[in-house]
Amino acid sequence: MSKNVANKLNKGISPQQFIDSMEKNKEAFLDWSSRFEFANDEDREFFESLNNRDDLRCLILMADWCGDVVRNIPVVFKVLENTGIPTEVLIMEQHLDTMDQFLTMGGRGIPIVIFADTGGHVLGQWGPRPSHVQEAMTAFKLANPDRDAADYQEKLSLTRQEMGRRYGEGADYQQIIVQELHKLLAAL
Repeated sequence: MSKNVANKLNKGISPQQFIDSMEKNKEAFLDWSSRFEFANDEDREFFESLNNRDDLRCLILMADWCGDVVRNIPVVFKVLENTGIPTEVLIMEQHLDTMDQFLTMGGRGIPIVIFADTGGHVLGQWGPRPSHVQEAMTAFKLANPDRDAADYQEKLSLTRQEMGRRYGEGADYQQIIVQELHKLLAAL
């Protein structure tokens, strides 16, 4: 069944309102944002070309306490700034009904970037993290289905360390997000 978010269009807050209201991680969020730049003109020009379209809407499910939001959403915001696509933030805790339509392997993983048409029909989504980082969590969840297992938390901690390693120290991971968003939007 295709997903529809029509009831959520115009119910969110703007990216700037989200940033202004951040109680946690604001400095780190702004730091990652300040490090963003397009690696090449082709990507920048592709996203700018979307200004010619008026049929797309973007909703982002997220919260300021989430480390993946802090790493990934500055890139998403910067990319979307260039597109003219109306973008709204849905704070996860205030929109659990929507969150539960976009679970990642059965869990509430954020951020989830949702692209829809003007009627709210979901055309595509991205998140909660770049695919090469998400692979580590996917492998963990497949290998450790029992959350009550004695070594679950220890293995989860090691998986989070691996995800941090995959993100890397610098901002290079940001170009992977650019590429994934480029590929997704080019297909819409």
